[in-house]
Amino acid sequence: MASQDIAAVETSPGRLGGAKALLFTILGEFVLPQSGSAWTSSLVGACELLDINEKNARQALARVADQGVIESRRHGRLARWTLTAQGRRLLEEGAERIYRFGTETVDWDDQWLVAHCPIPEAQRSLRHRLRSLLAFEGFGELAPSLAISPHVGREPALRRILDELGLTADSTVLRSRTGSITSDADLVARAWDVDGLALAYDEFSAAFRDRRPDSPEACFRSTVELVDTWRRFPFTDPELPTVLLPARWAGSTAAEVFHACRDAWSAPASSWFAAQEDAHRASP
Repeated sequence: MASQDIAAVETSPGRLGGAKALLFTILGEFVLPQSGSAWTSSLVGACELLDINEKNARQALARVADQGVIESRRHGRLARWTLTAQGRRLLEEGAERIYRFGTETVDWDDQWLVAHCPIPEAQRSLRHRLRSLLAFEGFGELAPSLAISPHVGREPALRRILDELGLTADSTVLRSRTGSITSDADLVARAWDVDGLALAYDEFSAAFRDRRPDSPEACFRSTVELVDTWRRFPFTDPELPTVLLPARWAGSTAAEVFHACRDAWSAPASSWFAAQEDAHRASP
């Protein structure tokens, strides 16, 4: 399972994900950094705190296990879920991307990576798959079958996608600069909804900036909601070079809010989850 498959669990920044998405967040934020395993009752209890009933929580565990991310081991009457090697790798890669995202200046050499990938109208599912995979890598769509990215270093990823979909032979890939007719700002406006992305960042900042959880339990819930909401931005934001973004970019403010909140809430939240592990050792 690729990283984009995890991202695809729920990629809309506007609301919390479902049971499976929130379970991924719990696994990455609390299980991975500690022992890499947790009791069923601890995970179910954590989900219930997030308004996910026991039935849906157990279904989410089964679905994540089916994807090879976790596996169950019996300890007498108790079941303990452990991250597989694949699951640990995926969550580590996801954590690195999530926590690094939005913290660095993105430089640019004025070059565009341009991909023309003609697909017949009748093959709509293939066209949708290509669009989704390219968007995951930060490409924008100038026109049907014509995608661009300011990150020329992502050409190997583009090549892998085209190979995977059987489109390499019919595609054209170029490195280019704008001329006298079209400006770089014009390309950005046509290929990405920067205003919509800025609005999503503003909504994120407004939702978390003034939140003050007053107990370890509240910190746990707030941390999961914070990370679950933030983790979608790396998969929806193309990480445009700083020079192509508006001044006082909303994404930079949102990143500051994210890290400030997580720094404040993470320790008590982790203590709460560790306490559930201790409390549920004797629970089925």
